[in-house]
Amino acid sequence: MSQLFNVRVYGILTGKNQEVLVSDELIRGDYITKFPGGGLEFGEGTRDCLKREFKEEMNLDVRVTDHLYTTDFFQMSAFNPEHQIISIYYRVEALEAIRVPLRTALFDFDEQQMEVYRRTGETETFRFIDWNMFSDAALTLPIDKVVAQIVKKIN
Repeated sequence: MSQLFNVRVYGILTGKNQEVLVSDELIRGDYITKFPGGGLEFGEGTRDCLKREFKEEMNLDVRVTDHLYTTDFFQMSAFNPEHQIISIYYRVEALEAIRVPLRTALFDFDEQQMEVYRRTGETETFRFIDWNMFSDAALTLPIDKVVAQIVKKIN
């Protein structure tokens, strides 16, 4: 059995009223709410990865600020049991206004997003969660849940 590391980099972006940005994703039939971000590419630094991910997913330029957390426990990939996930989380600040449509409902995909899903098996949308409603229960992935608890404690 091949054993590989999958390094993921995620950003915690808070809005003007301290609401928290999340990504609602439909991936190969699974509905997932997570922090925005994605996979580190070979030759890329973690901060550059996060800037690229926000640009690709939201067409948003961000400044990567404080490191919040790096996975310190074993986590197998939900999508590939041969991969161990290592996730790195940073705070990010938007350098411009968010232009992608922000949803208010959970998994609120429009027809264009569903067409992307039919072609690729993946689609995503973004929304803010009010600070008072935000908790680890709002997120799907185990490492994100740990980070949500950290974010709530330090704010």
